[in-house]
Amino acid sequence: MHAITIPVPGGPEALVWAEVPDPAPGEGEVLVEVVAAGVNRADLLQRQGFYDPPPGASPYPGLEVSGRIAALGPGVNGWTVGDEVCALLAGGGYAEKVCVPVGQLLPVPTGVDLVSAAALPEVTATVWSNVFMIAHLGPGETFLVHGGGSGIGTMAVQLAKAVGARVAVTAGGAEKLERCRELGADILIDYREQDFVEELRKLTGGIGVDVVLDIIGAKYLERNLDVLAVNGRLAIIGLQGGRKGELDLGKLLAKRAAITATSLRGRPLAEKATIVAAVREHVWPLIAGGRVGAVIDRTMPMTDAAAAHRVVEDSAHVGKVLLTL
Repeated sequence: MHAITIPVPGGPEALVWAEVPDPAPGEGEVLVEVVAAGVNRADLLQRQGFYDPPPGASPYPGLEVSGRIAALGPGVNGWTVGDEVCALLAGGGYAEKVCVPVGQLLPVPTGVDLVSAAALPEVTATVWSNVFMIAHLGPGETFLVHGGGSGIGTMAVQLAKAVGARVAVTAGGAEKLERCRELGADILIDYREQDFVEELRKLTGGIGVDVVLDIIGAKYLERNLDVLAVNGRLAIIGLQGGRKGELDLGKLLAKRAAITATSLRGRPLAEKATIVAAVREHVWPLIAGGRVGAVIDRTMPMTDAAAAHRVVEDSAHVGKVLLTL
């Protein structure tokens, strides 16, 4: 088969479409013939040499795919060759075929085409696990998501609205903010021109927000704590603004706030399977009912992966960028 390889880490030109050995499904795995793969910022970090796959994972980038089951490994039940599926991966999605642990496999939701399904596994698993399973966002609470125009952001807006939360977003520029409004965001903040802490203090009467989903990290750490309400929860899932920051523990104590930080890729298989099962139970019906959907900026041929990385690197997109075969 062919896959996108990274012979030498570097810029987008480091991605090379090359012939590689075919994978074979092991115990509890299925082989998926890939139709489309989602592009995530983690893929960019891997390409640059900063985010190696977990031990035993495929060396090729790609954390989510859609496609058809081509073969079943030993011990797999409940799936059939030819089934149309999408899947959460630890790596290997930028390829013609990939092996997937059965617990990370999902059926294509009702009403979603096979290519579009590749936009769902990573964002739904990330948002559901952090915002709902860990931070327990509930009806009537106020939720802030940074990077509202991203794949994570567009899904977070929709899911938060679906459970009855008030949603605030930060994004860069009127076009992205307008798209967030169309998806259901109640409060729109242009981070290039507005201070999200001051804006949300005014709009919440000084109370603040109950849950923050943050992709920035150190650069926003202090301000995220400032914007939290009493008993607020900050969920950190990215480090685009740096790894190290200072934290006023006195303020954290006074607010009785909680800070969590998670990544999805390196979690044990059992934890990923639990998250995927929760997504199938809670999110898939919302998608089938038309209340939540994949937001896809564009699709590009898999062989143009370098160009796709440039789009994501430049934040020149709203929602997901997909690679197709």
